[in-house]
Amino acid sequence: MQAREIAFAAVDYARDKKGDNLILLDLRGRSTLTDYLLLVSGRSDRQVLAIAENIHTEFKRQHQLYPLSIEGMDKGRWVLLDYGDVTIHVFQQPIREFYDLEGLWSEAPEVDLEQDV
Repeated sequence: MQAREIAFAAVDYARDKKGDNLILLDLRGRSTLTDYLLLVSGRSDRQVLAIAENIHTEFKRQHQLYPLSIEGMDKGRWVLLDYGDVTIHVFQQPIREFYDLEGLWSEAPEVDLEQDV
């Protein structure tokens, strides 16, 4: 799968568990760490974990795609799934506001999530 396809699949998998306030940033040419950054909010620790687990499970089941690392599954406040070219952050909203990754990457263009892959 190409990075853009992975990013859009992650959007779908997050939406399956009612992920909120999804923002996909295009970091190509701006970061050496990743091409796309997906930010997702959940309303509770249980929902954050459900969103992150669904993304992980569906990539494994449908695409045999495994993350390079997962952080935060023990708490459910902020989970990071690193798929190399796509990095996914699933937050509880207050944690997301505090760290303000959107502000950190404010120069990066936001990808229209309604367009085709």
